[in-house]
Amino acid sequence: MLYGKRPWWRGLVNVIRDQSDIDRGVETLVRLDARLLPVVEAAGPIPLRLSAPGFAGLATIIVSQMVSRASAQAIWRRIEACGPVTASSYGAHTPEIIATFGLSRAKAATLQGLALAVMEDRVDLDRVCRMETSDAIRQLTALPGVGPWSAEVYLMFCAGHPDIFPVGDVALQAAVGHALGLKERPMPKDLAEMAQAWRPWRSVAARVFWAYYASRMRRETMPVV
Repeated sequence: MLYGKRPWWRGLVNVIRDQSDIDRGVETLVRLDARLLPVVEAAGPIPLRLSAPGFAGLATIIVSQMVSRASAQAIWRRIEACGPVTASSYGAHTPEIIATFGLSRAKAATLQGLALAVMEDRVDLDRVCRMETSDAIRQLTALPGVGPWSAEVYLMFCAGHPDIFPVGDVALQAAVGHALGLKERPMPKDLAEMAQAWRPWRSVAARVFWAYYASRMRRETMPVV
């Protein structure tokens, strides 16, 4: 799902808005780091995968964390079957209805807490998208149950932030290690240092390595439903 008509991104620099931005980022990356050329070729098409900012956008990311794409999609279909996915509609669900979604106890609590935070205006998920990255991550991770990975992926796939690399993502660690011929899978600190070479398009580099992982390891890893 792409953005609606409201140009929330107007005035921002290098925001990822469409496939041309992905293509531009890839072209820049292979100039910055020649090692990425064979990775790009092996990865195949690099998907855009942008969703609208808001409760549903962050909720899909929370649902998809640490489960297979098939499981995440099944859970999300059950949630959507109850009507439009907004903070107010989700917050109105009874515990009995939420229990039918198939969420873990922790994720159910996180989604309920998120819905309440949005309804009480303790967080504005549209405004967060327009904040500087570190400030946005700090505000998102202040929400109970929302960790750095969820915050980073939300900013990548709902806000279009161009320069984020979720170093805690195990699939990215494995993909970088395999693609660059490393003896061991890089740990987060090492991966963060490596990813400095891919600025200011680290979000595109992450998409490249996720696509590479899906192509070479035969697993769908893009962290959105």
